Amino acid sequence: MMMAALKLGSLPPAALGGATVTKKCKRLSGGVKVVGDGAGAGVNGFPSFLPKEVEKIKDPFARNLARRIKRLPVQIERSESFIMSSCVQPLVQSDANPVVLLHCFDSSCLEWRRAYPLLEESGLEAWALDVLGWGFSDLGMLPPCNVASKRYHLYQLWKSYIKRPVVLVGPSLGAAVAIDFAVNYPEAVEKLILINPSVYAEGTGNLAKLPKVVAYAGVSLLKTFPLRLYANLLAFDGIPLSKSLDWTNVGRLHCHMPWWKDATVNFMVSGGYNVVSQIKQVKQKTLIICGENDKIVSNQLAMRLLFELPVARMRRVPDSGHLPHVERPCRVVKLIADFAGSDNF
Repeated sequence: MMMAALKLGSLPPAALGGATVTKKCKRLSGGVKVVGDGAGAGVNGFPSFLPKEVEKIKDPFARNLARRIKRLPVQIERSESFIMSSCVQPLVQSDANPVVLLHCFDSSCLEWRRAYPLLEESGLEAWALDVLGWGFSDLGMLPPCNVASKRYHLYQLWKSYIKRPVVLVGPSLGAAVAIDFAVNYPEAVEKLILINPSVYAEGTGNLAKLPKVVAYAGVSLLKTFPLRLYANLLAFDGIPLSKSLDWTNVGRLHCHMPWWKDATVNFMVSGGYNVVSQIKQVKQKTLIICGENDKIVSNQLAMRLLFELPVARMRRVPDSGHLPHVERPCRVVKLIADFAGSDNF
């Protein structure tokens, strides 16, 4: 199953860090306005739709960002149907184009809990979104969770709430999500930032041909604490065991959503992401960020991507593994802010 997880894009990141966010507005060039307060409605300020296991998480940074998760109605399936989609909305809106943060395979917006407050402090309008089929949305009606559905859901969320070209950030398999979206909806994306991108896997491969009973058994294993803990150890460039245990609980929090298993199997048997043929179609300026000690996606693949993208450059982050936006958030946020705010390339 470990190899299966790798074929799906990358191993699921165990949870990530964060910084305390206070409700405030900074004055940005062009003015600001408050667009949300992130108040929770459940116990201890957590949204009532989060799994009860959120109470067991010790990391104060994860708890802070979890309290800010909201659900917004988003149209799906080119119909009149809507689902309540989970995300973290910005506290301020600026005149500059916003930054939209995706996440890795089988993860959630909590992946950004350590970098997100720093992005806000830098004056950026940042949205942290849950890709359809993962995260904390209400998928009780279980819409299709294939690539086309994920793409259309992201477009409808952008069209309904963001409405401006964005700097789209995708880590690991999220880079494939970002490329697929940018090629299909170029009007929605100003620039791309790809972090340790996993874009050369040809979908889920033979996993798409598994009998449903076998697929469900494999997905059940993907949820287990030992596998997630092992993924944690691979993803990070050395963290204390006590922190790894708690971060594992954060990383698998969305797996407690009642629809998670069905949605993950649906994605797996649909064939997954295969964006190899789309890479040279990307028109947006692209920044590739690589952790120097990534044990999951080879830096050689990042170099290949650098040369295949029409307009791209690369920056390396020392002393970090597969998730530099977690391990070295200050460094990554500076790279994002500089790239988002610069007209030069």
